[in-house]
Amino acid sequence: MTTTAQHAQPPWCSIAVISMTALAYEILLMRVFSIIQWHHFAYMIISLALLGYGASGTFLTLFRNRLLPRYERVYLGNIVLFGLSAYACYLAAQYIPFNAEEILWDPRQAARLVGIYVLLALPFFFAANAIGLSFIRYRGDMSRIYAADLIGAGFGSLVIIILLFAVLPGEIPAYIMALAMLAAALASWELYRNSPGIFRPLLAIFLAGIIVPFFLPGSWTEPEISPYKGLPQALRVSGATVVKQRSSPLGLVTVVENPVVPFRQAPGLSLNAHAEPPEQVGVFIDADAMTAITRDSGERQALAYLGQLTSSLPYHLSNMDDVLVLGAGGGAEVLQARYHGVTHISAVELNRQIIDLLRDNYRDFSGQLYDDMTIKVFAEEARGFVAGDEAYYDLVQLAMVDSFSASSAGLYALSESYLYTVEALQTYLARLKPDGYLGISRWIKLPPRDTLRLFATAIDALRRDGIKNPEQHLVLIRSLQTSTLLIKKMPFTANELTMLRAFCRQRSFDVAYYPGMTAGEANRYNVLAKAWFHIGATAMLGEGREDFMQAYKFNLEPATDDRPYFFQFFKWAVLPEIWSLTGQGGMPLLEWGYLILVATLLQALLASIVLVLLPLVFYHRGVGPPAGTALRLRAFTYFLALGLAFLFIEIAYIQKFILFLHHPIFAVTVVLAAFLVFAGLGSAWSGRFAATGRHARGVGWSVAMIVAMAVAYLFLLGPLFSLFIAQPTMIKVIVSVLLIAPLAFCMGMPFPLGLSRLAETGPGLVPWVWGVNGCASVLSAVLASLLAIHFGFTFVILAALALYGLAAISAQRWLR
Repeated sequence: MTTTAQHAQPPWCSIAVISMTALAYEILLMRVFSIIQWHHFAYMIISLALLGYGASGTFLTLFRNRLLPRYERVYLGNIVLFGLSAYACYLAAQYIPFNAEEILWDPRQAARLVGIYVLLALPFFFAANAIGLSFIRYRGDMSRIYAADLIGAGFGSLVIIILLFAVLPGEIPAYIMALAMLAAALASWELYRNSPGIFRPLLAIFLAGIIVPFFLPGSWTEPEISPYKGLPQALRVSGATVVKQRSSPLGLVTVVENPVVPFRQAPGLSLNAHAEPPEQVGVFIDADAMTAITRDSGERQALAYLGQLTSSLPYHLSNMDDVLVLGAGGGAEVLQARYHGVTHISAVELNRQIIDLLRDNYRDFSGQLYDDMTIKVFAEEARGFVAGDEAYYDLVQLAMVDSFSASSAGLYALSESYLYTVEALQTYLARLKPDGYLGISRWIKLPPRDTLRLFATAIDALRRDGIKNPEQHLVLIRSLQTSTLLIKKMPFTANELTMLRAFCRQRSFDVAYYPGMTAGEANRYNVLAKAWFHIGATAMLGEGREDFMQAYKFNLEPATDDRPYFFQFFKWAVLPEIWSLTGQGGMPLLEWGYLILVATLLQALLASIVLVLLPLVFYHRGVGPPAGTALRLRAFTYFLALGLAFLFIEIAYIQKFILFLHHPIFAVTVVLAAFLVFAGLGSAWSGRFAATGRHARGVGWSVAMIVAMAVAYLFLLGPLFSLFIAQPTMIKVIVSVLLIAPLAFCMGMPFPLGLSRLAETGPGLVPWVWGVNGCASVLSAVLASLLAIHFGFTFVILAALALYGLAAISAQRWLR
């Protein structure tokens, strides 16, 4: 067995690789559980699974004296256990029959959920053990160990993005296991290279272990999708088969054909329509959110149904020459524009794989829709395209991009959407010709929610553009299933309103609002108990808007770029009333997404208290070297505040840079990688302060710089984004990295400085605060979302700066 003197240097390479693999595994789990359940359950599961880091702090605190003499074996063993458990626990969790929709009435579901938590926490527990034990073993190199940890994690965000483009999500666990075996191989070289008799057999075993995962049956790790999602429901219909699957970080694209019972998707089709849609192919994103590819045989009459949808209203009010479709998907709205004779159509779709489907596999089926000379297709994010566009349009149309099932169940409550904010509507309106229309269609929710919020958002957008009488610029109609809102920069004319009434009368659509409309004209065809859409629209245009919105059962406040949660309608005051209706079909009223977020915070807080405070009981009884109560309290405050603050800023800036980079995958990848890599470099550089005993000065300087830069960015990011918004993507990526680098560099310093000083004053507390920081990171992700929903991302940044200030103040005495 080698001695510690033979490897005085920490195992940098294997620490970086295991950190890289752990972050890649974390993002993989979020993607997989977004497919299996819905994204908010993924958020809940992965947040609590990360409590494995907190459990590791407890474990190392209690058993550090037994583990340190066996550091090499324990370190290497934990890496191997991480790789094996990452695959095995993922596999086992797949076969736990958890159905989130049944959790209210089936007590077994709660127990199954706990089982999933435990299984998914295990791999992170082992990874954290390896890194945490290294902090204890190499107390003099904490800054560089933390640097390797952060830089490795930064590259992990890049690795998982590449994998999600290259292979299906169900195939990635094999790559995770292989990367862990690579880390083990590197660790065996770093720890035992001076002992060939040990090193060579270990290296051979681990190199073989890299290959083994790829020989395991791929069917083992295929996602077991909830039966309540759209894809499993579609596959229950006789004749339905999956013909193609494609993966990307944007989602798993699944194509379903059914020659026996073809798809017939026509949102908002008039009950008076005689023509039915032609054959369609279903395209599902993450096993839900279906978009349809429609057969176009070239016979115009076969597409007559396209004129019988609420979304066709603008084509019946004016002749269109230039139309822009945002979120084109399978091309329904693009086909609608071509059917109505539009000569110039621009279609924007974020997911290039859907565009490729229509250009390759379904080129002839779709009537060469995306190869039509009159149609230009852009693989870009909708709002980013509009911000950089210089053309003007007769109609800018937002396609219906989310599924009816998810929309009706409140499952998008946690989705940050920059498509429906006040600023977004202003951006779209700026691209309209003087008499152009902005058309937005939404699924109907009852009681009305997003339609009325969209109406309120449109009012604010018009007023911000200087329009003093927005009531003259809005029209709202509805069918049984959908609503369509039209917004103009110029007032609607009497002729347009006459054609509007005729359009609705012929199709039995209800008019919810138009300038000069009387209450008696509402609620005629698709009759509700009250004319809620008309009542809400008129109330929000009148002086009683605030009273109406405050008294309404759901949150209708307009979404903004600082609070982009358009789908969050929950109000605490209404919860008892809605809860009483859960046995009477009231489940969709619960706004599941928000409640799951709150439940996640409560569970994570409870688990964190147990995992963090439990070691103190044993520590007080004499486990480890003595440390005063004051030191424990200050250390707890310091590392808890740092854990919360780091992720607060990281999450807030990911959201802000989405508006600049526009592509969400670019934003998450660039911001996450830049923060982690440059924070790692800052951590390595902070060793200069630690080496000369200037811990307090280093923390004070870094916190002062963090506060100064973050406050400056609150004022400067907007103008800087505007300056570079029209530049090519690569230029914007470089600008983003340059903006993030100095802030992240300073953010990487306080943690290792505090840890290295604590190793001198209370070494037994080192593994404990490692767990404290891990638990804080879990809490911060959930808490940041809750704060952003209620107060906005600017508030989240200010809260982070207050936490950094608290950390600096609490640390001044013991750091000296």
